[in-house]
Amino acid sequence: MDKNKLKIRIKQNPILKRLVLNFIMHPVKTRPQWWIRLFQPFYLKRGKGSVIYRSVRKDLPPFNKFRLGKYSIIEDYSCLNNAVGNIIIGDYCRIGLSNTVIGPITIGNRVNISQNVVLIGLDHSYQDITKGIIEQGVTTSPIIIGDDTIIGANTVILPGVTIGKHCFIGAGCVVTKDIPDYCVTVGNPAKIIKQYNIENNQWERV
Repeated sequence: MDKNKLKIRIKQNPILKRLVLNFIMHPVKTRPQWWIRLFQPFYLKRGKGSVIYRSVRKDLPPFNKFRLGKYSIIEDYSCLNNAVGNIIIGDYCRIGLSNTVIGPITIGNRVNISQNVVLIGLDHSYQDITKGIIEQGVTTSPIIIGDDTIIGANTVILPGVTIGKHCFIGAGCVVTKDIPDYCVTVGNPAKIIKQYNIENNQWERV
């Protein structure tokens, strides 16, 4: 039986799904069990010259993808979590100190993310007022960041946001909507203040 068929069978059987999930994930800590973490060097895909510092929290179970490109770095005290969606990070990227990266997220090449940035591809369901919010599960919507983009310190990027290539997201932004290629943004919510005009070959104020 191939891997995809096995995944479908497990998902279709609630009891089996719960047993497998409890074997892989700690039910209270919501992170992989210690015996699963022992095998992370074998199932996490990392490119040549990539670095993940020892203090990084790797909540990375094997049932979703984690890929770190060549010569990319994840700095101290960051948290990586792909429990609800893949994390794909391109080549020559830097994920700064104390970042939180929760999938599903795709980051292009040569992306620089500064300190204390939160990128979160999930949201909690809250609509049923007869249940606690935690009981209602989560929804996911992928975050996508294009090549050659810089994300300033203390920025928050919300689920479903796509940021284009060669963008500069200023410090402290809360990015709630898509940002096209070649833009500079500031503020909460993030607003575009400059965009590159390809016809004029210059940056223009918006």
